[in-house]
Amino acid sequence: MIPPRDPQLLKGALSLLLLHLLAERESYGYQVVQRLRETGLPDILEGTVYPALSRLEREGRVTARLVSSTSGPARKYYRPTPAGYEALATGAAQWFALADVVGAVLTRPVPPAPIEGS
Repeated sequence: MIPPRDPQLLKGALSLLLLHLLAERESYGYQVVQRLRETGLPDILEGTVYPALSRLEREGRVTARLVSSTSGPARKYYRPTPAGYEALATGAAQWFALADVVGAVLTRPVPPAPIEGS
């Protein structure tokens, strides 16, 4: 059984995930939520994604446009800006560098008790 996710771990990666998904395909908010769920985050909440999209827009990393919908109100479609693509590239490189360090430590065998310092 997989233990529940630590929300802080997701918080650190959410902007990168959003930028990457939006670089793949312009999407509206709920569509992004669905895509995150399909990629392996079934418990992601709209209340987590929408504020993150708004923050990325305020930071100039995504741009949005309203598109009328036949099934309800207009939808706000998001796509990365040049600054968003730059943030994605930089953030991905930083993420992989950190993951390498964390992975190297966490894959070392754990002794049954801490070794005493000298």
